[in-house]
Amino acid sequence: MSFRVLGLDPAPFVPLYGLSDEDLAQKGVRRVVADSPRYPDRVEVRDVALGERLLLLNYTHQPADTPYHASHAIFVREGATTPYEAVDEVPEALRTRPISLRAFDDGGEMVGAELVDGQVIEPAIGRLLADPAVAYIQAHYALRGCYAARIERA
Repeated sequence: MSFRVLGLDPAPFVPLYGLSDEDLAQKGVRRVVADSPRYPDRVEVRDVALGERLLLLNYTHQPADTPYHASHAIFVREGATTPYEAVDEVPEALRTRPISLRAFDDGGEMVGAELVDGQVIEPAIGRLLADPAVAYIQAHYALRGCYAARIERA
């Protein structure tokens, strides 16, 4: 089954770009400089380069008014303006980590889940999207539980 992977819309984050550390702190946001190649941006769905600046902030990735309503910390590369979107392609940032796939229906209720090695993520995506009750999948980085990307039928 054909699928689409989507990064976050940068619009909510753009007003934060370039703010002082003090202004960011007042909004509960922290600026981080990548000191390793393992900081995944959620807009471009890629690991940033050493020295790139990111914003660490809380993001509501599951806004549905259900028991699955959820938010968690994410990184956004400061300056990211073009969201990742690709059909039948898995970005490297998902490929190189254990991934928790969480399948939701139109009402925001979880109807399925799988824990997979990113190297073999496609079969799990196919199994979850084969269920007609599934409206979309959220991919999460399994170790820290952080939201990574949205996956839907293409």
